[in-house]
Amino acid sequence: MFVSIKKKTILLIALAIITAVSVCLIAYPIATASAAPKNGKTIVIDAGHGGVDGGVQGVNTKTKESDINLTIARVLKAELESGGYTVVMTRKNSDGLYGLSSKNKKQKDMATRRDIIRGANADLVISIHQNFYPRSSVRGAQVFYAPGSETGKAMADSMQSIINMNLEACDRTAMQGDYYVLQCSEVPSLLVECGFLSNPDDEKLLLDADYQKKIAYTIYTGINTILSDGL
Repeated sequence: MFVSIKKKTILLIALAIITAVSVCLIAYPIATASAAPKNGKTIVIDAGHGGVDGGVQGVNTKTKESDINLTIARVLKAELESGGYTVVMTRKNSDGLYGLSSKNKKQKDMATRRDIIRGANADLVISIHQNFYPRSSVRGAQVFYAPGSETGKAMADSMQSIINMNLEACDRTAMQGDYYVLQCSEVPSLLVECGFLSNPDDEKLLLDADYQKKIAYTIYTGINTILSDGL
């Protein structure tokens, strides 16, 4: 009887040690990620569309732009936080930024995005979108900046150059874009159309998890370059 109890006690101690080690191994990466030193910079990530406004759809799969935007935005958020940035998301889930009783949901959605951007005291706004064009052969990522903004142009040129070097079928020039999100605050803002959902090759890439990570990391690299160059 004594021997049996002793064996049972040893087994319980061993299990307790194994459990403790497992908890430490699981918790360590989380603690390491959250312990990334802050670099003093704040980025707003705006995942375009959401809720009743799904944006454009994939030519073959009919996948909503809003879903792809949010996925890439979340990956970009993780990249930025690992680099010490403070990140503010305008949209954190698939819902639109309005109440169910809102009469003009799109107007309320854009006003809420504006208020989040203005309240974030950010260094840069990145709005994530997907493109669509009647001619299906057109493809590649495109960067837009606010009309007349010299700072926006310099930032967009830098981001577009990095995108052209790293993403598929990209040989574009940054362009002015008359988009509300680029002009609703004094914060320098860029809108990145990550590809054309009207092009079958782009659509396939934009739905691939590894390529979504590649897009996010490319934008992250662009942000680092823009802010380190003091543009």
